[in-house]
Amino acid sequence: MSDLPRKAVTRTAKLASLPLGFAGRATWGLGKRIGGRSAEIVAREVQQRTAEQLFKVLGELKGGAMKMGQALSVFESALPEEIAGPYRAALTKLQESAPPMPVQTVHGVLEAQLGAEWRELFTEFDDKPSAAASIGQVHRAVWHDGRRVAVKVQYPGAGEALLSDLTQLSRFARLLGPLIPGMDIKPLIAELRDRVSEELDYELEADAQREHAEEFAGDPDVVVPDVVYQSDQVLVTEWIDGIPLADVISDGTDEQRDRAGQLLARFLFSGPARTGLLHADPHPGNFRLLPAEGAGVETAGAEIDGAETGETGAVEGAGTEVDEAGPGDAAQWRLGVLDFGTVDRLPGGLPATIGHALRMTIEAEAAAVYEMLCEEGFVKESIDLDPDAVLEYLVPIIEPVQADAFTFSRGWMRAQAARIADPRSPAHQLGKQLNLPPSYLLIHRVTLSTIGVLCQLGATVRLRDELEDWMPGFLPEAVEADLAEHLTEQLPEQAAEQELPPAQAHA
Repeated sequence: MSDLPRKAVTRTAKLASLPLGFAGRATWGLGKRIGGRSAEIVAREVQQRTAEQLFKVLGELKGGAMKMGQALSVFESALPEEIAGPYRAALTKLQESAPPMPVQTVHGVLEAQLGAEWRELFTEFDDKPSAAASIGQVHRAVWHDGRRVAVKVQYPGAGEALLSDLTQLSRFARLLGPLIPGMDIKPLIAELRDRVSEELDYELEADAQREHAEEFAGDPDVVVPDVVYQSDQVLVTEWIDGIPLADVISDGTDEQRDRAGQLLARFLFSGPARTGLLHADPHPGNFRLLPAEGAGVETAGAEIDGAETGETGAVEGAGTEVDEAGPGDAAQWRLGVLDFGTVDRLPGGLPATIGHALRMTIEAEAAAVYEMLCEEGFVKESIDLDPDAVLEYLVPIIEPVQADAFTFSRGWMRAQAARIADPRSPAHQLGKQLNLPPSYLLIHRVTLSTIGVLCQLGATVRLRDELEDWMPGFLPEAVEADLAEHLTEQLPEQAAEQELPPAQAHA
């Protein structure tokens, strides 16, 4: 692929081929069934052909099409097992890479952004991208002071392409619905479109990454590379090595999966409490597993927007692979976090309403849960629901929080999706009457995406521990107050400096 296709007519034609292709394959499948082939075999072949075309087109176009494909990729756990295979392969391939832009285009952007003598800023610069994705690609380099860095270069015309793709995709979102049972694709596309300007703003991304890097500096569990340099279309950050989370999903041991899942859950809930920001792109391509500090294992490199490095997920010449890591190593793993292009700004951390609602649901306080949902806009004034029915709808969803430790699985995810998607199900009928307030939209998507990744991992996670540590409102007020007083006595300076909510001050 020579460059990011920008002409509207070219991109529109490619996207328009998707619904036509779906219709054509449906007709082809009907013909096969009339010819005597079983419905199961035909359905599987149609699904496979659909997946192949969809992700081939999305991957070639990059821009908004690629971005939507990446957003969908974490939900493959919800697909019925008999059709999950073809989609899983196509979705995983989409997460791994996108065709890179030509070297001369990269050099042109660097010259325009860094000046004619841009090479003097680097002692080494690899023209071959280590990652390519929806709006830009990353090159491995060495900064003039000797630091290894990741150089993120934005595609020329990325903004125009992003808006054009998402506008086109929204026009036939209904046809994409069957890809993920129980999920409405149109709001996802609308939300991605609303955040185009933020996604393209490297200054905002640099600020968010700096805040995380500063807060998590020296943290035993989370590593965020610091920002080295930023301009409108170029972002230079420190390089981090590690095992791609996608490799743990495909080949990890139970211990490795559990550690990765626990770290992912910890970052999801601790990030907003500690930084006032929610990392809003939690798919496997944005995470690395690193050994304990000082262990010196180098495996794979940085990336952006969910594209893995290289064809195998590792940089050329890299060392340890996931299956070579000893069983004792995983207990000390740290989570490397990349790509802060999309964040939700939550100055007070995650809303305490979520914590209160979770706790009351666990305690089966149906009337109180319903009242809170109404107050927050989850139930519109014109809608009247049975509080007990609402509680019955919510209880299976929060099952991972009720147990001391919960094993996430594709089977559990499929069961939840099927329960909500089946038109004959009471859960489906009730779910249609609930509303998702705009302020909760991104929180909801990030939470679902993280759960999707945990199900891909098949990880056993002590989710309740993370909520008790980081979720405002989850612990009863009396317990939070006692805990805050105890911790303030132990760590008065640290608690005062961070100004964390009571339930978070001890971290």
